[in-house]
Amino acid sequence: MIYESVIEQLSRRGIDSPRLEARMLIAAVKNLEPSQVSRDTELSNQELQRLEQYLQRRLAHEPIDKILGQKEFYKYQFFVSSNVLSPRCDTELLLETVLDLVRKKCFSRVLELGVGSGCVLLSLLKEVEHLEGVGVDISPKALEICAKNAERLAVEKRCQLLCQSWTNTDLIHTISQKFDLVFSNPPYIVSADIHQLEPEVKNFDPLVALDGGKDGLDCYRQIAGFAPELLNDCGYIVLEIGKGQAQDVRTIFESQSFRHINTFKDLSEIERVLVFQKA
Repeated sequence: MIYESVIEQLSRRGIDSPRLEARMLIAAVKNLEPSQVSRDTELSNQELQRLEQYLQRRLAHEPIDKILGQKEFYKYQFFVSSNVLSPRCDTELLLETVLDLVRKKCFSRVLELGVGSGCVLLSLLKEVEHLEGVGVDISPKALEICAKNAERLAVEKRCQLLCQSWTNTDLIHTISQKFDLVFSNPPYIVSADIHQLEPEVKNFDPLVALDGGKDGLDCYRQIAGFAPELLNDCGYIVLEIGKGQAQDVRTIFESQSFRHINTFKDLSEIERVLVFQKA
C-alpha cells in the first residue's frame, strides 16, 4: 500500500509526523484534502511518479511547505519558496501582539522590516480593513512571493512593497513617511550556530533571513538606530527575538530612548516578543 510505504520511508529518515506528511504529499498529487487520504487511496501511474518526486525531496529534508509551495499561517494559506523563510508557528505570537496593539490604539499605518512572504503584514491587513502597510525586504524574489500573497488575500491595494536594505542610509528618505507601529522578525541566529540548525532550515531557508551576525544581535542594533525616525510620537516597535536575547535587545533599544512596554512568551515559555514605545 502506497500510504503505508510513504509513512515507513519518512519514519526511517527521521521525519517528524510521518503519517501527517504522508497524507499531505498524497493529497497534493491527488488534489484532495489530507483528511481524505487513507490507506485505500489509489494513485494513477502519473500520480505515483509525481509522489515519488515529492517524496525524494522530502527524504532529502526539504521542508514539505517548500515542496508543495505553500504553508498555512494564522488563518491563511501563503505561497512560499526557497527565497523566503518558512512561516513559523512562534511568529503567530508576533502577529497577535501587533494585531492587539493595532486594534486597541486604532492605528492606521504600519511598517514591517524584512517582510519575506508577507505572512505577518498581510494577515494583519486582512484582519484590519482600514489599515495600510509597507513591507521592506532586501530580496526582490521574496517580494515577488509577497506580492502574490497580497493578491491572494486581496489586500494588495493597501500594501506597498519596497526592495531595500534597512542598513541603507537612504531608507528613511525612500519611505518618506512615519508610522504608528514598526515590527520585525529579523535574522537573529548567531553566525557560528547556523551549521547546527536542522537541515530543513540551514539548507532550504535563505541565509539572509537567518544570520544575525557574530552575537545574533546585528539587526536589532541597526533597527534601534534608525527606528525613531520612522515612528510617530509615542509610536511602537514590536520585535520577535531568539531564545535568551530578551535582556540584550532591551538594553539595545533602551539605549536609543525606547521604553520597554511588555514581553510575551511563546508556548515553550521562551521570551519571544518584545514591545517598545518611542520615548
